[in-house]
Amino acid sequence: MSRYDRYVLSQYLLFFGFFALILVAVFWINRAVSLFDWLIGDGQSVLAFLEISALSLPNLVRMVLPLAAFAATVWVTNRLNSESELTVLRATGSSPWQLARPAMAFGVLSAAMMSALSLFLLPASLAQMQLREAELSRSVSAKLLNAGNFLHPSAGITFFIGSIDPDGTLNNVFLTDQRDPSVEITYTSDRAYLVREDDMAHLILVDGLAQRKEAHNDRLSTTAFADFSYPLGDLSPARTMGARPLRNIPTLDLLRDRDEITQNEGHSAGAQAEELHLRFARAAVTFAVVMIGVSTLLLGGFSRFGIWKQVLVAFVLLILIEGMRGVVSEPVGDNAQMWPLIYLPAAIGVLISMIFLHLATRPQALARFRPRRKQETAT
Repeated sequence: MSRYDRYVLSQYLLFFGFFALILVAVFWINRAVSLFDWLIGDGQSVLAFLEISALSLPNLVRMVLPLAAFAATVWVTNRLNSESELTVLRATGSSPWQLARPAMAFGVLSAAMMSALSLFLLPASLAQMQLREAELSRSVSAKLLNAGNFLHPSAGITFFIGSIDPDGTLNNVFLTDQRDPSVEITYTSDRAYLVREDDMAHLILVDGLAQRKEAHNDRLSTTAFADFSYPLGDLSPARTMGARPLRNIPTLDLLRDRDEITQNEGHSAGAQAEELHLRFARAAVTFAVVMIGVSTLLLGGFSRFGIWKQVLVAFVLLILIEGMRGVVSEPVGDNAQMWPLIYLPAAIGVLISMIFLHLATRPQALARFRPRRKQETAT
């Protein structure tokens, strides 16, 4: 790699880090607001908030990495063109293929980073986040064990415990549910117990009374009960484990244990093929968008309106490539044998960039697309 290649590659990496930092910060703030409201509202510590935030970072980086790589490629190439560095190199005999070598190296590095994220870090972080969220949701029962205070674990729910015995028995329990505007239900009992079944906690009310008031006619009905089970999952958003989402399953499991995953977790062969090949295709798309960015700008004097028209063309191509990714995924989910369609957007992107680089080496071919000026004849 020549000195010029190393210099341009360093510029690509520098601005890639800058754009990635900005984009991750924007997406993270948007995610952190709702996350903070859920965790702190459930009485969790700031440490739990930081842990969940850290586990969400691989997914955020996966989302912004192609955009950051594309933005860095366009920015640096545009700056090299505006400062006449590309013009000087072309004048010394450097071909567009040579000028694109740093971008190719940058595209390979970006694709490698995306591969590490998509194949390994992202599934691991999502699986760990699912475990932590399930653990945090179970702590709702601990939050309710606060005697002598009226608690509001969620909107429309009021809970009160008179006292708690050393053996865990809850005395003088009051629970009112006003989440449905048309009906209000109030439960009272002398004693209650917290029990757990699988991943769900239940409040067992003993020797109590249920009062139901209907809003439309103010009718009050009461029912005495010897025991009654109230699911505590109703007091908080459900975050149980259940079957693993496909995004959480390790890549090696998708490669080796497809039949077992289908049998135990219900994911079809098409859905597994779609998820597996999407993970590999993300790296290819990242390389493709980098090459589209540099090849479009290296078309040189193709536009009389300057370099920004070429930037717009590159941005439109980026949108088309991203749009195609959503279109080709659905057929693969229905038929696993159509998995090559997943790589079609990346292949088209690379093909377009190769065509643009080839055209950049043939100025006479580009001249056909330039508007011809009317020649004035002397009279």
